[in-house]
Amino acid sequence: MRSQAGTARSQTGAWERAVAGAWERAEPRKQAEPPDKHTQQQNPTMPRSRYRVLNGEAPHFMTATVNMWLPLFTRPQTVEIVLESWRYLQREANFQLYGYVILENHLHLIAASKNIGHDMQRFKSYTAKEIIGYLQNHGSARLLELLAFFKRSHKTETTYQVWEEGNHPQLIESEEVMRQKLDYIHQNPVKRGYVDQPEHWRYSGARNYAGKEGLIEVVKAW
Repeated sequence: MRSQAGTARSQTGAWERAVAGAWERAEPRKQAEPPDKHTQQQNPTMPRSRYRVLNGEAPHFMTATVNMWLPLFTRPQTVEIVLESWRYLQREANFQLYGYVILENHLHLIAASKNIGHDMQRFKSYTAKEIIGYLQNHGSARLLELLAFFKRSHKTETTYQVWEEGNHPQLIESEEVMRQKLDYIHQNPVKRGYVDQPEHWRYSGARNYAGKEGLIEVVKAW
């Protein structure tokens, strides 16, 4: 059996390899000229989202993606920043979380509040600030450099960009759609081969629906 120190070194090594791989892929772009208009149209991460919240108080399926799919959520501490932000919104903004999954570089959720678009902006702003603070305090220089390198040019008020723009909100119009989206969310880690059963993934509302203790309250009566 591996010692705790050995396990920690292994996890840290995996983290560093993931970041190093992203850094190596990014390096050649430093020598390139700024992309022209045609190149921007070919890059799916460049345009702002065309999706809009249609009904601010109805449940919406949403996706939040880390800038350039960088692996920010391979440490429990960064995942906890996300969960704590949702817990705050639950207490202060009547944020109703129906389902979620957090993977290494993006997350999906179904949620509703009086103004879900505004609350998701608050969520992204808070988590971005806290994640940057965590990375700075723990010497994650390469990740910080990547988040600065890939920051969109129009974001002049900040040094780093943690999240891709937009949440791609899709209105949940029926119970059938709710079931479809929940199944999609919960099956994500299974389809990626991370776990055999949805409830085995620690950072998922599937645990709540399976009658297990979850990391955050999930609304199951809908």
